[in-house]
Amino acid sequence: MEPIKVVFLGLYFESWDALDEIYQIMAKDPRFEPIVVSMPRKLTGQLAYAQEEKAHAFFENQDIPHIRLNTGGSGSQNLESLAVLKDLAPDYVFVNYPWQRNYQPAVRFDHLVEFSRLAYVPYFSLVMVDEPDDEPGGGQVGSLVATHLYKQRLHQLASLVFTQDKNVLDAYASTERGNSYVHFFGSPKIDNLRIQAQEGSASWPIAGDGFRVVWAPHHSYSPHWLNFGVFSKIKDQMLDFAKQNPDIDIVLRPHPFLWGTLTDRNVLSVEELTSWKSAWDQLPNTFVDEDGSYAELFLATDVLVTDGISFLGEYPLISGKPTIFFENEGHWQLTATGELAADASVRVKNFAELEKEVFNSRTNGLPDRSKEINKLIEASSPYPGESAKKIVEKVFEDFTGPNGPSPLIDKSKIKEVPWELVAGREPFLD
Repeated sequence: MEPIKVVFLGLYFESWDALDEIYQIMAKDPRFEPIVVSMPRKLTGQLAYAQEEKAHAFFENQDIPHIRLNTGGSGSQNLESLAVLKDLAPDYVFVNYPWQRNYQPAVRFDHLVEFSRLAYVPYFSLVMVDEPDDEPGGGQVGSLVATHLYKQRLHQLASLVFTQDKNVLDAYASTERGNSYVHFFGSPKIDNLRIQAQEGSASWPIAGDGFRVVWAPHHSYSPHWLNFGVFSKIKDQMLDFAKQNPDIDIVLRPHPFLWGTLTDRNVLSVEELTSWKSAWDQLPNTFVDEDGSYAELFLATDVLVTDGISFLGEYPLISGKPTIFFENEGHWQLTATGELAADASVRVKNFAELEKEVFNSRTNGLPDRSKEINKLIEASSPYPGESAKKIVEKVFEDFTGPNGPSPLIDKSKIKEVPWELVAGREPFLD
């Protein structure tokens, strides 16, 4: 039998850890031939498809061989990249990122399923927010699972979906394809983070021996969508705090969408943001880390300050310590898992409380949240340390069943309108 050929799309390389262990297992398994590709993207606030070189640099740094798509480019359609993927003739294409408007049009999911099977592993590690049902004409407000978690085009067209939340598995049952292709194995990202924590590698980008603070702001700034982000509210106070406390090192770890969202949504003007970033960069005790391993960064820090969402759950899993959770008034309700993560944190409501907790942590250490962190661990992993192995075996089973490889998905048979194409949602701007 020829090896099963699996292509991994490296569009959202910032969360490659959702796919890395799957890739590493396959790379050592003669049953598989894994291939990684770096590719352009257009994130919120970006005017063109770009940043392939950032993905390339990331994979180079990780010593992961990869094929570079569209390094020259010929417009947004990117037909050359589609041709490259077709020539590779993958049996499966692994994806960690479902928002298809950020992909170049020619390599979106409807084209890929014409010659391969899609396998989806979410880039996020936990379902943290209980989002209201936004189905037009009704739907149950406050339902357990947001529709974008199981009704996007990728969800409709995937041959295999691997979820880290039992409620998401159940939600798929309500769709026209049901949930027979969806598997609740937990999160390879969480397992990967724990492995890194056990190995104990740590990296801090500021020289010296100051008290180490990571500031990790989210990109949501509106009651219409999540509403966790407080960067625009506290950025000047954080700048003043850094100036007044040169013995405290602060590394800003922005969400990948932060800068684009701030300007694209007119929260800040380009000039305001540029001026603030310049002032931040000039201080000797501040740094912006956008591309490094955040597990290594988190292991090196004394205190993590975040307004949510993923890091609120991931940091205690990596470090065994609570976050300082700057809780924005009016943020969307947390899920049961999100509440466990929040309970494992130190909550603050304003900047004065934040200052107090940072100083207190420097003097006395963080408060003990070990019981709460253990509850979070128990809830986040149905098969601790085994999720990637289970995914690999499920792929092999899907390809080598008694009737041979599973058939390609026939997109013409899917009649439901995908989440992102429902009227009133954000348009595709190609």
